[in-house]
Amino acid sequence: MAGRIVVGTSSWADPGFIEDWYPRGMPAGERLSWYAERFEAVELNSSYYAIPQPDTVARWTRITPEGFTFDVKLHKLLSRHSATLDSLPEELREHARTTDRGRVLLTPELEGAMAREILTAVAPLIETGRLSSFLLQLTPAFGPKRNQLEELAPLIDHLRPHRVAVEFRNRGWVEEAQAELTFDFLSQQQAAFVSVDAPPGDHHSIMPAVDAVTSDHLAYMRMHGRNTEGYLKGRSVPERFGWDYSDAELEEIATRARGLAQEVPDLRVMFNNNRSAGAPTAARRFRELIGQDPGPPVEDAQLRLLGG
Repeated sequence: MAGRIVVGTSSWADPGFIEDWYPRGMPAGERLSWYAERFEAVELNSSYYAIPQPDTVARWTRITPEGFTFDVKLHKLLSRHSATLDSLPEELREHARTTDRGRVLLTPELEGAMAREILTAVAPLIETGRLSSFLLQLTPAFGPKRNQLEELAPLIDHLRPHRVAVEFRNRGWVEEAQAELTFDFLSQQQAAFVSVDAPPGDHHSIMPAVDAVTSDHLAYMRMHGRNTEGYLKGRSVPERFGWDYSDAELEEIATRARGLAQEVPDLRVMFNNNRSAGAPTAARRFRELIGQDPGPPVEDAQLRLLGG
């Protein structure tokens, strides 16, 4: 029996959403609940930049319906991106070490402390059954020529028993003989490999359309659009990930999704083609194409809110 396909977007607060998808004039505090009327899940993107406060997370659980779930993106320091001291929780800044350029050095002690902080922050999600997984979106600089997969094991251990999905941004991890090693490592860790839809190209930071199930419980897909030049050279999120998916492209993704869903009970499909309302529009259309109810009409809801 095929697993459940849960569709959402890679944020609910993207600037493009605010301008072109949410009803005009909607207060920021009402956007998540409005989003949750139309989707069953969302990626928490702000946690990549700063660990949220538990009371903020608790509010999210109160304003979303039962069954709505979150995939929480791990802080950029944990995903091996550059991070500055001011992005860390205040209590961890004093003892953190930095480079001469002000970049925080990730030590085993700091990694463990950051993992404990995120677990504390999302405790309301855990307690209410709203946490789906932690998403580890690695930097393209994390590659097989200079790194070892085993470097990720302590972080995954810190987060157990919660599910972890790992997105590589360096194609070397899935090329030739390395691919088998990568999938074997993730399987041993019971961490989900994140499959992507990305622009065409063979640049090291562009992942190919490789699908793999490495967890008994979870599979994960993320849609980044297909604009190669923007992905490689864009300076903003809309420039890098902006894309309007056609039905034919969404059908390609649906074929892949159905295949993955045959192997796990839970498949997450998250749209990250962030330009204007591209992500929620594509996600709703994708739900229609796989036979799911896309939710209340956006236009009708906007008219009701505006008194039309």
